[in-house]
Amino acid sequence: MGGTTVNTVVAIIGWGRSGRSAARALLARGYRVEAFDQCEPEVRDESDEAVTLHICPDPRELAHVVVSRRPLFIVVSPGISAQAPIFAAAHQADIEVIGEVELAWRLQEAGPHAGRPWLVVTGTNGKTTTVGMLAAILRANGENVREVGNIGTAITEAIDSDAQVFAVEMSSFQLHTTVTVSPQASVCLNVDADHLDWHGSAEAYAADKARIYERTQVACVYPAQDSRVERMVEEADVIEGARAIGTTLEIPAVSQVGLVEDVLVDRAFLEDRRTHALELARLCDLEPAYGPCPSPAVIADALAAAALARAHGVAPEAVSQGLRRFVPASHRRSLIGQAADVNWIDDSKATNAHAALASLEGVPYGRAIWIFGGDAKGQDFRELVTRVAPRLRGVVVIGEDREPEVSALKAYAPQVPFVEVDAHEDWMFSVVNEAVALSRPGDTVVLAPATASWDQFRDYGERGRVFADAVRRLAQQWGRADDGAL
Repeated sequence: MGGTTVNTVVAIIGWGRSGRSAARALLARGYRVEAFDQCEPEVRDESDEAVTLHICPDPRELAHVVVSRRPLFIVVSPGISAQAPIFAAAHQADIEVIGEVELAWRLQEAGPHAGRPWLVVTGTNGKTTTVGMLAAILRANGENVREVGNIGTAITEAIDSDAQVFAVEMSSFQLHTTVTVSPQASVCLNVDADHLDWHGSAEAYAADKARIYERTQVACVYPAQDSRVERMVEEADVIEGARAIGTTLEIPAVSQVGLVEDVLVDRAFLEDRRTHALELARLCDLEPAYGPCPSPAVIADALAAAALARAHGVAPEAVSQGLRRFVPASHRRSLIGQAADVNWIDDSKATNAHAALASLEGVPYGRAIWIFGGDAKGQDFRELVTRVAPRLRGVVVIGEDREPEVSALKAYAPQVPFVEVDAHEDWMFSVVNEAVALSRPGDTVVLAPATASWDQFRDYGERGRVFADAVRRLAQQWGRADDGAL
């Protein structure tokens, strides 16, 4: 991609954040860019002045217009479904379609930063937490790292930076259009059916997740107890010499990173791994972020981050230092603090049953007050309620239509008391007070709704912010806040 001419035109479909970022990177390298979208952009910036923007509301017409321009290649934004007409139309016209992530890799490898390592993470749940932990570990090791990809910063925005290494969060949408990306180390944390309208089927979704391991150079990291992800590693076409590295919440075998009592240990990246294990961190290193009871999901994310970092070559002590310094992204099982003699956890990002289960599994049996409900998106909560019931002391049910949640609780956790909170002025403050009424000192209240937020909020972020604000007011009402985070 290094040799361009003034007549070289690239088409970009989707004029959002990633599309604009891709355009700026291409324009800086002498390409001409034409952009296409189905809607007028809500905001405009300097990219619009240098780019011809075409608005085509009909996706088939858009595909026809794009192909008729005969671009050198097409860059599609992650929001463009794998079922969109542009893919078939471009294939028929023999025009390559790639995504912004693939473009970033190609531009990097054609420039002065060629060879900069990417440590890449995907999964249905836990991606952002793992990338954040990984970046904190790399910084503790003295490295200049950028967190990029689905986490918020488009990679094409960062390719000209002085970062030594990228910690990359990759969604299944982004993975669908990768072709030559060759990560130093990679991990798929888990796979649960999601985004099926975009991918077309659960099998297609899993196949795109599996692309994370393609062309991996050093280590394909995977959860050792997940046979489905293990098969992804076994079937991946990797660079010769790349190793499969398992993570486990149990005592690790050779070529695994795992847990021995309260110690995270490495039996993968040391020469005498057949007879020895190397201490990397302790569970208490997670307490500043998650309190005294980090969930198994959090611990699994920490093990994955540690394995990726060790594949990159970080010193073992950097793992402990990085985890102690790590601050979770907002609304991802973050510890708000302690008020009214109970701990308060904001996991508003738990918008499906899989994520809610992972969140609640960190609470001791019988000590959780669960805030549950919202836009159910047609989910069946029977299995979730059955599995979390032993951990529950009580449930506060929220949402406009609470019938799916209430039915599941009555049928599969009949011994667990619950209250419903109707929407009214300042209703979230009622929610936290109801949670206190159900609790005993030392319990943990977990906002892990297992649902979308759109019935009552703009997004899960607003839901989490309103919850955290209500908890802070509760602490003031009780006359003290037991944690500075409040």
